[in-house]
Amino acid sequence: MRLCIKLFRVLLSPLVYPESRGAVAICHPAFIAPHNVMGYSELRATNPIMSYGTLPSRFLNAVDHLPNPRAQMVRRDGRWETISSKEFLRRAAGLSSVFVELGVRPGDRVGLFSTNRPEWHTADFAINGAGAITVPVYFNESPDRMTYILKHCGAKVVFVAGKAQLEKLLSVRGHLPELENMIVADAGADVPGECLRYEALVAGASEKDLSSYRLRASQVLPGQLASILYTSGTTGEPKGVMLTHTNLCSNVTDVGHDFHLNPAEDVAVSFLPLSHVYGRIVDYICIFQGCPLAYVDAIDGVPQTLLEIRPTFIAAVPRFFEKIYARLVEQGSKTAGVKRKIFDWAMKVASLSARWRSSGGHASLAVKLQWLLANQLVYKKIRAGLGKRLRLISSGGAPLSKELAEFFWAVGVPIYQGYGLTETSPIVSSNYPANRVGSSGKPIANVQVRTAEDGEILVKGPCVMQGYYQNPEATREALTEDGWFRTGDIGFVDGDGYLYITDRKKDLIKTAGGKFVAPQPIENALKTSPYILNAMVVGDKRKFIAALIVPNPATVAVRLADEGLKFSSNAELAAHPRTRALMESEVKRLTAHLAQYETIKRFALLPDDFTFDNGSLTFTLKLKRRVVEEKYRSVIESLYTDVAEPHPIFRE
Repeated sequence: MRLCIKLFRVLLSPLVYPESRGAVAICHPAFIAPHNVMGYSELRATNPIMSYGTLPSRFLNAVDHLPNPRAQMVRRDGRWETISSKEFLRRAAGLSSVFVELGVRPGDRVGLFSTNRPEWHTADFAINGAGAITVPVYFNESPDRMTYILKHCGAKVVFVAGKAQLEKLLSVRGHLPELENMIVADAGADVPGECLRYEALVAGASEKDLSSYRLRASQVLPGQLASILYTSGTTGEPKGVMLTHTNLCSNVTDVGHDFHLNPAEDVAVSFLPLSHVYGRIVDYICIFQGCPLAYVDAIDGVPQTLLEIRPTFIAAVPRFFEKIYARLVEQGSKTAGVKRKIFDWAMKVASLSARWRSSGGHASLAVKLQWLLANQLVYKKIRAGLGKRLRLISSGGAPLSKELAEFFWAVGVPIYQGYGLTETSPIVSSNYPANRVGSSGKPIANVQVRTAEDGEILVKGPCVMQGYYQNPEATREALTEDGWFRTGDIGFVDGDGYLYITDRKKDLIKTAGGKFVAPQPIENALKTSPYILNAMVVGDKRKFIAALIVPNPATVAVRLADEGLKFSSNAELAAHPRTRALMESEVKRLTAHLAQYETIKRFALLPDDFTFDNGSLTFTLKLKRRVVEEKYRSVIESLYTDVAEPHPIFRE
């Protein structure tokens, strides 16, 4: 047996396992039961208005009681540099003094425009340590959106890190007359004279700055605003979500108390945009528990970081896992002979063992023995591509399909799905540590969840925002008089207290026949196909459901190469009749379980994927449905041309 395993390892060695170049809450079709209520669970304190502290006080506590020589890690010039927690605090304190000298006062808004890097958190703690409000801007934000955010919040000072980010900011400088000062980090030699250099400003930070920082931090109150985060939004202008120190710190406490991170053994990777509250809260949990953070400023650097840092904890969005799965299938499809047979067999074993591995369900002895062999031959290599040591993987920000979650659990990659929104700081529920695949977990401590009569999820607790900045009308629409936040998501809580999200209220499709269809479960089912890269369901006010489907060019090309077909471009591949036939068989296979009114009657194949760069995704990689519908309006119309209802023509 050992010789056989060694031989199979040699045969499989050319396989290249997970590599992801993109990243982006649970989607589980179920009957929506109105008035299903989940009350307080696992309260951490008897006082529901307990003080959770403030961001600077929690930061100081971590530095004082959990000092770490590698609190921050960043890859520069081909090697990983470390920054101790003591140095981290020194820089934050020095920068905070600079903000105060520039006239920043408690309650002032300070812009923060940077990729994920040590300076992001240094600036954040410097800002809130001065009692001011951090206003993060997505590092790849459009000039118009960045201008809107900085003008709307009234930022007089902006901290910017990176040459590319500085160039973007300078391109809109003329539209920001209220902006008085720009502090710039790591922007090269050609920095305009009006900019203040971060490196020079913090170089001389002294004990006096540390003492001043501690004094100012002690005067920051939990109820003060800590941050205004502008939601990416799928339509219209972004809204500024106002979050206090209590909002953010309560989420850190009520989510992170089960993680038990060990500063000496654990290490986390920070690659989710810190302008988004999900990545930010996860990083706060790490910092406040003394866990080292390895920063990655571009998603392309994640695979290498996983191999070099070998993290134990990462947080990601579903698109990240979808990309890993697609890459895995693509690499497996390129093999032949015995290697291909072993790969295909291992994928079938993963399917057979999914329920057992993910939820402790029953599995026969034969399945367990097959899993052990598949683990030695294939699954270990998958985990090796992720650094081998991952024990806690958090997924949020968008729906993760049940099938995909089960696959990763089956191969030994434990993904814990959660649910939340920017307005809830963000985490409402979590599957860690009591996982139930397909759900969004149980509500976290001190948070209440219930469903309205129409199935909308309502949330109440210390993590719920104060409202939208300078937008009282939107605030009234979102918050009830007694403090419940209307999430806009449809779902239910089961008898065991697990939350299930079925779709976005505004995304529900109502067919011409009056039937409501949730698009996300259908899209997630389609994306489990190795031949489908992405999909979007359409059909609002139409006679039937249709879809826009993006074929996976790599796997489709390999499949059709067996028939002697070759393609010179993605467009040629998408237009070929054999590609369409393959997609049709996949659509039928993956949607056979749906009700008749939910099934996809027609579809169009698109040559290019939905991306942030082409405007189809938010920066958290959610579909901008209205944008996609407008972009492909003629394509969608062609799907319904011969079934359009006659309508009167008015003439002048």
